Amino acid sequence: MKAAVSYGAGQPLVVEEVAMAGPARGEVVVQVGACAICQSDLHYLSGAWPGKPFPVVCGHEVAGTVVAVGRSVAGVREDDRVIVSLIRNLGTCDPCLAGHPSHGYCRAGHPYLCEATLPLDREERFSNGDGARVHQGLKVGGFAEQVLVHPSQLATIPADMPLDEASLLACGVLTGYGAVFNSAKMRPGATVAVIGIGGVGINCLQAAVIGNAETVIAIDMVPEKFVLARALGAGHTLNAKETPVTEAVMEITGGFGVDYAFVAAGSGAAIEQGAEILAKLGCLVVAALPPAGVTAQIQPRFLVNKNQSMLGTKMGSARLSHDIPILIEHYRAGRLKLGALIAERYPLDRINDAIESAGQGAAARNVIEFASQ
Repeated sequence: MKAAVSYGAGQPLVVEEVAMAGPARGEVVVQVGACAICQSDLHYLSGAWPGKPFPVVCGHEVAGTVVAVGRSVAGVREDDRVIVSLIRNLGTCDPCLAGHPSHGYCRAGHPYLCEATLPLDREERFSNGDGARVHQGLKVGGFAEQVLVHPSQLATIPADMPLDEASLLACGVLTGYGAVFNSAKMRPGATVAVIGIGGVGINCLQAAVIGNAETVIAIDMVPEKFVLARALGAGHTLNAKETPVTEAVMEITGGFGVDYAFVAAGSGAAIEQGAEILAKLGCLVVAALPPAGVTAQIQPRFLVNKNQSMLGTKMGSARLSHDIPILIEHYRAGRLKLGALIAERYPLDRINDAIESAGQGAAARNVIEFASQ
């Protein structure tokens, strides 16, 4: 099969033939129809996360069709249309098996924190033409015609759902929506600010609108993003390069600040900005995954004096079996816009163009489409 392989941080990807072994017991092969490009892929490929292994096939926002099922796999079968996520829910790591009340993450309903490893993690089933092992980035390796994954990473989708739109559910949409509904548990009528209107932030925004927020403020430094933000329900847009954000937010909110600030930009300054604009009892939710070494300075006395809270959210605290059907329901009803998020579609042999475009920051999502869809 063809895959786009990175042989080192900052290097162009090489589209070449890659072999894949499997599926073994408890594994599934998915023919990739579409794979969106996430900021996490860009961090990995640029070297922003030191210590990540190369050579690697990145890509983890996948939609496709199941083409092979290993022994002892339940809940999915050949020809099922699915999304593929990096979230696994094994329930077999030591804390789960020991019944630990706070660290048995899967069994306690937190599969996004699963610590288990699988044989396919250790054995690296991808190899290039020279026989060298190639890593599956973020447990998926979706910049390839096929992926080999654990069945808990899959969620079925309707047979008639376009795969390019469905792929967005696997990470960006799931994270943004989950940050609002699972992590923050946003109440209707709230005032909301979203800092960073990229692939995660735009979906925090959509979720806030779906959840009937009273006021939604979109904050970014790339004004081109505001057209989409307004189309999806933002009542206010603030260019952080040109506008004193704190003063503007206070004016919009009558001097109170926002009830929820969702930070979907991976910088310390964005996190600090989110803390500055919170109202009393406000909640700061960090939904971005910053590069290594990023820090933020927060004055704890403000959190204490105003009874504020600060949360992190990994993958929107999502459970695939629970959240994907809800997202599909919103999509079917027209409340969740997916097609509008796709800036451009590229074939695999133009993946370097797609990555360069995504790195410029204006595109919500670029999608790699495969002929197999």
